[in-house]
Amino acid sequence: MIIQSFSLSNPQGAKVSFSNIGAGITSIIVPDAEGKMHDVVLGYKNLEDYIGDGPCMGKVPGRYANRIAKGKMTINGRDYTLPINNGDNHLHGGPEGFANKLWEGRQKGNRVIFTYTSKAGEMGYPGNLTASVEYSWSEDNELTMVLKAKTDETTVVNLTNHTYFNLKGEGNGNILDHELKLYAHHYLPTDSGLIPTGELAKVEDTPMDFTTFKLLGEDIKKDFPALNYGKGYDNCWVVDNYKQGDERVCAELICKEAKRRLIISTTQPGVQIYTGNWLSGSPMSKSGKFYNDYDGVAIECQAFPDSINKPNFPSVLLTPQQEYVQTIKFKFTTL
Repeated sequence: MIIQSFSLSNPQGAKVSFSNIGAGITSIIVPDAEGKMHDVVLGYKNLEDYIGDGPCMGKVPGRYANRIAKGKMTINGRDYTLPINNGDNHLHGGPEGFANKLWEGRQKGNRVIFTYTSKAGEMGYPGNLTASVEYSWSEDNELTMVLKAKTDETTVVNLTNHTYFNLKGEGNGNILDHELKLYAHHYLPTDSGLIPTGELAKVEDTPMDFTTFKLLGEDIKKDFPALNYGKGYDNCWVVDNYKQGDERVCAELICKEAKRRLIISTTQPGVQIYTGNWLSGSPMSKSGKFYNDYDGVAIECQAFPDSINKPNFPSVLLTPQQEYVQTIKFKFTTL
């Protein structure tokens, strides 16, 4: 299979581009309040650089996005061992996870659909699992992403998108001047390896409180365990009033300088905020520069990290009788 690119545009001239490497988003070009177009997501100059990159730029990690402690899990009484690729833990489905695979892509009207079949035993996971990602782009600049999966044996699945946003336009500095609001009054404290302890902690009176708009840079250097462990924000928040299958707004990101707003809604129970704390050293960017830490923020709607080992977290098990279906929407407006 070869590397493929696809794009969707609307009458405004706003445009989204994709690659079949990890079913990823490579570009989102949207207007500001004056109608000027900018590409508001980070990406690389060469498509080949998306394969095996550390930041998982714009792609769909799987079979399990985020971390599984020690790469260990038990399903129906059987123990499984997954490859360790992040300290002592398993991250984003392992080094040969979905983000580093060439998916089968096709375009149908205003939709781009990617599919990938993961064979039983790939990266240690049980079951043959077929995953699909369907992107659609509306006339009013809303990108809808529908994630689906089916398996022939009980397994775990957790899919998301790992795009890094910069509403000033990629290559135009960091995102510490962006303001974030999360519809989340609890977050998941972790150990130093970013594995949740199992507790759902209140954000009130902590640097994790984004219940009203707050600059990403306001508290990012505070002496607080979550910020010390990740050199910035790299935590999962618990979406308020989560109910399986219900879609709700979970996050809003604004940049007053660029007069742009991003509204994110999802059916997922959690939203991981990662402030690009380790972007330095990435391949050359689309703008011909090299990114620095904090040049983009990833807002990843997903299941909770290490859910398979935390009975009190929403289940991530998928049986042959079920279909995994989750939705994420990115709505771009102006201020």
